[in-house]
Amino acid sequence: MQTQEYQAQVEQVMQTLRNDLPTLFERDISYNIYTQDILFQDPVNRFKSKFNYRIIFWTLRFHGQLFFTELFFDLHDVSHPAPDVVLATWTVRGKLRVPWNANIFFNGYSTYKLTPKGLIYEHIDTWDRKPSEILRQFLPEKSSSENSDRSP
Repeated sequence: MQTQEYQAQVEQVMQTLRNDLPTLFERDISYNIYTQDILFQDPVNRFKSKFNYRIIFWTLRFHGQLFFTELFFDLHDVSHPAPDVVLATWTVRGKLRVPWNANIFFNGYSTYKLTPKGLIYEHIDTWDRKPSEILRQFLPEKSSSENSDRSP
């Protein structure tokens, strides 16, 4: 049986995620809900430690401001589907800073695993498409004249 203290900590974790995630491209997140040796993994990265975790969020903000005119992290839901799991579903969308109309859009979910004290020790992101498909969104679309057959 879960203690009231553990449940209160899980609620705090969920509220912190609800507050932090929608603005992660604009300002830093709170790190007090994570263990020192947190494991982070997404389709292109895997690393351990709170120091590296902080760097990934700094990098997201830096590259977001550098390469995008608009960038949003739309948080859809934060749930607690199992005693030691918190799940966040989200969408990333934005406009790339290029002369052509390039937008980024992909959905995903973050699975956070909790210690018996209710701290996050693992954060695994799953995306709805491959990284190469996301990168293709940055390329200019071929015009219809380039796609049509040209007869001599």
